[in-house]
Parts: sequence; structure tokens; C-alpha cells
Amino acid sequence: MADLTSNFIGIKSPNPFWLASAPPTDKEYNVRRAFEAGWGGVVWKTLGLDPHIVNVNGPRYGAIWGADRRLLGLNNIELITDRPLEVNLQEIKSVKRDYPDRAVIVSLMVPCEEDPWEFILKKVEDTGADGVELNFGCPHGMSERGMGSAVGQVPEYIEMVTRWAKAHTRMPVIVKLTPNITDIRKPAQAAKDGGADAVSLINTINSITSVNLDLFAPEPTIDGKGAHGGYCGPAVKPIALNMVAEIARSADLQGLPISGIGGVTTWRDAAEFMALGAGNVQVCTAAMTYGFKIVQEMISGLSQYMDEKGFTSVDEIVGRAVPNCSDWQHLNLNYIAKAKINEDLCIKCGRCYAACEDTSHQAIAMSDDRVFSVKDDECVACNLCVNVCPVENCITMEQLPVGAIDERTGKVVEADYANWTTHPNNPAAKAAE
Repeated sequence: MADLTSNFIGIKSPNPFWLASAPPTDKEYNVRRAFEAGWGGVVWKTLGLDPHIVNVNGPRYGAIWGADRRLLGLNNIELITDRPLEVNLQEIKSVKRDYPDRAVIVSLMVPCEEDPWEFILKKVEDTGADGVELNFGCPHGMSERGMGSAVGQVPEYIEMVTRWAKAHTRMPVIVKLTPNITDIRKPAQAAKDGGADAVSLINTINSITSVNLDLFAPEPTIDGKGAHGGYCGPAVKPIALNMVAEIARSADLQGLPISGIGGVTTWRDAAEFMALGAGNVQVCTAAMTYGFKIVQEMISGLSQYMDEKGFTSVDEIVGRAVPNCSDWQHLNLNYIAKAKINEDLCIKCGRCYAACEDTSHQAIAMSDDRVFSVKDDECVACNLCVNVCPVENCITMEQLPVGAIDERTGKVVEADYANWTTHPNNPAAKAAE
């Protein structure tokens, strides 16, 4: 069986699956249950020094569902922990004592002043925790108080606070980044310049998930009013993957370890994050949706995948897709594919035909007895038919072999060029000329 042991910035855990800083990691009872279920580590819910943290006693979550009521995204308006600091610290110490092989990271958020950071870092260090995560991402409640994403959106503040943290603790320092910014590389660079041992991303996305059309207020609604909150879950995964990849493939950020967060629900999600450069992953919404034991499916799935691929360590996955993550102008315009419909799998629903005929390239024909076929001379391989088809693998994209004639253009399919950046068909090469 593949070895899933993780060593992320010197923090060891039996697997790369950590629970993210969130409601599931708010207290000792939850964390112990998580470790018994198999989680490799936790990031304890954010601690602070403000004695006036009071969470709402009404609904805290809004939701987006798929047609089958599957939860696609959560919007939360919950603040950092409202439990006493000393109680949290004692529980962290107790958990770490009883689970020495698990990673225990503590999320922190205090004002942008050096003394409070020095004070709380010393308190956390005394618990025996493995590291800290600086919460520069929370987009609601705390940001209005000058913390969370209010810090994460200002690179100078990120660098300043990170330097303070590194100066006042021996523990590894992870900087949690907000996605509510134009270019994720700038805050990542600030964290690196400040001496961060790693970054974690993404935190939640500023959002309103829905409006109650009877009360005319955003949901969740508290006594007739609502507020923006943080969006997470499977729906944010594409955004998170892109931001992780942006950091991983940046020449200026080479060597900066990444903890991937955002919609990880299955082992495959985790492997995708790691392939794009994440050394491990953090999970929240999946645990809140299915319970802590979902990690067992993640562990068994990743282990089986690694066995099938011949990988012996999770490190062999990390960054493997980064060299193939490119910009549009470097894509090979000589690559030609066409859609192909498997009539044995086709259920004759006609969705491919409707989508292509009305909104795409009129490349699918329908006979009188509802047999669907692809018009190669019109197909541009846009992949829309594959994506709308309800039957997996019924429609596939098949690459034309070198030397074949593209019926749409009448041109011969050329070989893939090793140096596409200088090929005359490359728009970037043409621009350079």
C-alpha cells in the first residue's frame, strides 16, 4: 500500500488530509472525533484576543444546491471562536499530548500591532502545537474590525505581520490568503518576503448566496436583515485550483510551500490540488456535509490511485501538473480533435443536438428516428456536447492523427512541435515578429 505520510514544512502527519480552521475544529470534542476518524491534522478554529466576539444565535449558513439537493456551496457569517482563549489553549495542549503523531496547527487573528501578536504566539507555543496559521482571509465580521481580509488585501500589512510572527515564535508560520483580490501572487510574495514558511489558500469568497423574496433580505436572515459572508464548498474549487497554480508556477515564488483549500470533497480533488503544487490539503465543507468519516474514503481512494500509478510517496504527486499549466498563447493550434458519439450509450435525449444547434456550431445532426451524429466538417471540438450529455463517456473527443485532413478547414493535421513557442502558427510567435 502506498505511503500517505505527509511532511509539510517539517510538520508530520499520517496523511495529507487536514481539517481547515472552521466550525469543525472549534473545540476538543470535535478534534478528538476527527483524529479517531483518521484525519492527519487540524487547523484549530481561529483564536483572537477580542473579548467581545459574539456570534449570531440565528442561522449562520446560506447554501447553494444542485438539482438533486446536493450541497454545492455554503455561505457562512460565523466569526472566529467565541470561546475563552484560555479554554481553547488548554484543549489544544490536551489534544496534542494525546495525539502526538497528528498535526495541530492554530489559526490566529489579532489586530495589526506587534504586542498582541507576541503575546498570543507565546501562549500558543506553550501548548506544544506544531505551527500557526495567520488568518488574513476572513471576509466578514472581522474584516470590518481591521483584521482578516482587510489585512490580506494589503501586501504591506501581510509582510509586516508575518515578520512579527517569525520574530516571536519558533513554530512554522503559515499565511492564509484571501481570494478576494485581483492577483493572488502579490499577497503570496508579501508572505514570502515576510519569511512565511508556507501559504494556505483559498479562504472563503465574499458572497451573498440568495435573497429571501418575501422578507427582501439576504439569506441567512437574522431578524429581517442579512449580511455578506464567506463562500466555500465544491463550487469554489475551480477558483482555488487556479490560484494555487498561479503561485506554484510563478518564478518569483518557487519553493514556497502551499496548503491547498477550497472544495476538496474526494481523494481526486485532493490529488488535483497536489498535482498543481499543494503539499497537502485542508477540508471543511465536505466534513460538515458528510461527517468526519469521509476522510476514510479520501485515504483509501488516494492510496489506491497511488498504487495504480506506482507512486510510493505523496511527494511524487506534488507539482506534477505545474509544467503543463500554461497560458493560452502557448497552446498548440495544430492539435485537432472531433466529437464522437457512442450510439450504444446514447439515450436519445437530444441535449447535445439542442446545445450545439442553438448555441454552438451546428455540428450535430439528428435523423428522423433520433439518431445523433457529428458533422466533422463543422465540429470545432468545443466540448460543449460532452459537458451537457447526461451519460458519461457517451460523447468523447477524439484526436485526429497526424496527416489526416481536417474537413472543416481542409488542412493537413501537422505534427506536434517540440518548440511550440517558436512555431509560426503560435499567436505569441506571430506577435513577436
